[in-house]
Amino acid sequence: MITGAHVMIFTRDEAADRAFLRDVLEIPSIDSGGGWLIFKLPPAELGVHGGEANDVHKLYLVCDGLDAAMARLAEKGVACDPVTTASWGRATSVPLPGGGRIGLYEAHHARP
Repeated sequence: MITGAHVMIFTRDEAADRAFLRDVLEIPSIDSGGGWLIFKLPPAELGVHGGEANDVHKLYLVCDGLDAAMARLAEKGVACDPVTTASWGRATSVPLPGGGRIGLYEAHHARP
């Protein structure tokens, strides 16, 4: 029934965030017409967490080594937030040029 997932980032600066995803994070993309980039995402997993608010969704990109990933981003001028550690792994936030943030984490849990 489900064949994939389409994730959307809403931003105040589409062009800057698209360039960041393409050039800094080096996520492959195609131009679907008129400069509208569609990015290829790596394999995905979905977790459901309890919370006080409904309709809250977060995007985290997964890496094998958080320290190495943050060092590569720092070389490109990107300052990530401080690292947090939990039973499931280590995580940071990556600032986007449009003002938003995406998560980046090194998973320590079993992955499907």
